Amino acid sequence: MLQVRALRKAFHGSAGQALFGGVELDLAAGECVAIVGESGAGKSTLLNCLAGLEPVDGGSIRLAGQELSGLDDDAWCALRRRRYGFVFQAFHILPHLNVAHNVALPLWLLDADERAAHGAALHMLEQVGLGGRGEAWPAQLSGGELQRVAIARALVHGPALVLADEPTGNLDPARAGAVLDVLLGRVREAGAAMLLVTHSANAAARADRVLRLTGDGLVAAEAP
Repeated sequence: MLQVRALRKAFHGSAGQALFGGVELDLAAGECVAIVGESGAGKSTLLNCLAGLEPVDGGSIRLAGQELSGLDDDAWCALRRRRYGFVFQAFHILPHLNVAHNVALPLWLLDADERAAHGAALHMLEQVGLGGRGEAWPAQLSGGELQRVAIARALVHGPALVLADEPTGNLDPARAGAVLDVLLGRVREAGAAMLLVTHSANAAARADRVLRLTGDGLVAAEAP
């Protein structure tokens, strides 16, 4: 699903000093790979590069066989809407939209029929254990429930690749475990691929593989 070759990213404003280089990665459909590493190693930056949110300084990115490195901003934007799903530590749920509308947002951006989008959103909420909460407002939900809403939103449009950046960082251990179960279960069921950036040993241990990001690229790491 995802193939990365010789990816390189320099420090901001640097002509030669690499943040990381030589990143090589093959990620299959249905597979979850955890990326760990020291703070400042560039883990979040790597996700941003893979999503076209930050420019790279060399290398190749292919998603489902399509070369992405040369895309312009408009093409990247269209690709992210169709093929990517994002789950963040801070949830990024819109407070002025109810839960169902938050989940339906990716489908609206793809010009889906309003009724069909609403139905798909309610179905995804059922899948993440929030059936019947579609009319609730974000302020009425707990942190764990908000992250489940974020998972539903990330998956509702059937993305090929899910990028999760510290998705349980704001949750207590019990809620974090339950949310990870939902996230991993839904991603694998959908046949999507997922990259999970995490500092949590428990979260990394649930992935199929664990890779450590260093200045020289990704290296295999033992699961905690």
